[in-house]
Order: sequence, then C-alpha cells, then structure tokens
Amino acid sequence: MSIAYAVAAIVTAAVLTFSARGILVRDPDVVATLTRVGVKPTLIPVLALPKIAGALGLLAGIAYRPLGLAAGIGVVLFFAGAVLAHLRVKDARGALGPAVLALIGAAAPCLAIATV
Repeated sequence: MSIAYAVAAIVTAAVLTFSARGILVRDPDVVATLTRVGVKPTLIPVLALPKIAGALGLLAGIAYRPLGLAAGIGVVLFFAGAVLAHLRVKDARGALGPAVLALIGAAAPCLAIATV
C-alpha cells in the first residue's frame, strides 16, 4: 500500500463527501449553481450519487488498487463534465471550482498507477 495514494484517496473522498452533502441538503448556493448550468430540479439529488460512489471507490482502492484507479478516473470525468457544463452556458468563473476538483481527483489515479 502506498501512503501517498491513501492520503490522496482520503482527502479526495472527504472533498467528494462534502460536495455531495451540499447537494443532498439542497444548499441554496449549490442549487442556484446547478440551476444556472441547466440541471433540472428533479435531477439535482441524482448528482450526489456519483460523488458518493467515487468517494467509496477511492477508499476501497486503498485495499484493492484497480477499484481506486477506476473510481479516480470516474471522478475526473465527472468533474470534466461539470467544467464543460459551465463553459456551455458561458460561466467560465463557475468552471473554476469543478476544474480544481478534477485536479484534486486526478491525484489518486495518478498515484494508483505510479505506486502499483
């Protein structure tokens, strides 16, 4: 087990959990942002599921690295999609948050590959 991967997975899982919480409790800022990029109100809670799955997959990847690698790639793709959603509605400023989360999420799969 790589300590670097474990730290990256735990930090990323914490960030994902915090982000999913904002969706699940319908934080007004989060709902406003998602509405601005065109997410229908009925689909907003659904966006918490990939974040929770990614967090669990990254943590499970501490014991079984291929699962952590797959989860990390999924996290990066999810947030890349979020960046594109912001750019589609000409919200470059709003794309910064998901871009940072994509970079944070990229640490785990990079370390998963580097420490096999």
